[in-house]
Amino acid sequence: MIRVLLADDEAMVRAGVRAILTSGGGTEIVAEAGDGREAVELARAHRPDVALLDIRMPRLDGLAAAEEIVRTVPGTAVAMLTTFSEQSYVARALGGGVTGFLLKSGDPYELIAGVRAVAGGAAFLSPKVARYVVDGLGGGRLARESAARARVGRLSPREREVLALVGAGLSNPEIAARLHLVEGTVKAYVSAVLDRLGVRNRVQAAIVAYEAGLADGAEGAGG
Repeated sequence: MIRVLLADDEAMVRAGVRAILTSGGGTEIVAEAGDGREAVELARAHRPDVALLDIRMPRLDGLAAAEEIVRTVPGTAVAMLTTFSEQSYVARALGGGVTGFLLKSGDPYELIAGVRAVAGGAAFLSPKVARYVVDGLGGGRLARESAARARVGRLSPREREVLALVGAGLSNPEIAARLHLVEGTVKAYVSAVLDRLGVRNRVQAAIVAYEAGLADGAEGAGG
């Protein structure tokens, strides 16, 4: 059972998200907050698997709340749920240790898949957010894609398969099942991929996968 803290200042939004996440079973909303400060307090009290936070909230915005939760409740993964995709928000969220970025306007399946992914230790970016990051952050698209392909070219074929599945938001157990490997082997591959790409975490690796065009073909990887 995935234990989730849900924070949004609009009760109707919380009700809708709650209904989506609990519809398929396997997810429990352990606490709800209407502002960022309350979200931090409830995260410390309940220590959920995932804190799902809106960006714009009173008292303490979602980005500041996310940074505080990442710092003080290390066992809780943080994902942002928002209607806003401005560059500064995305960049700050990813830089602050957030491992998921989901849009309220996205498909309900994305919400469920995203929460499951970050709960399992994976990174998950809504496809629209991922494309925005690839297109808009840190320079021109073509230059970034070329640089990403060069970095990916240093990986072995198996490492590229693993990177593609990281980019698709799969956790280590899910990658192991897809590639018919033991989980310990996948963990070693992921560590090697991060090291060879020169990135610090799975979110940054996922962005490289998107830039290099790997994530687009991950659906059939290992089949």
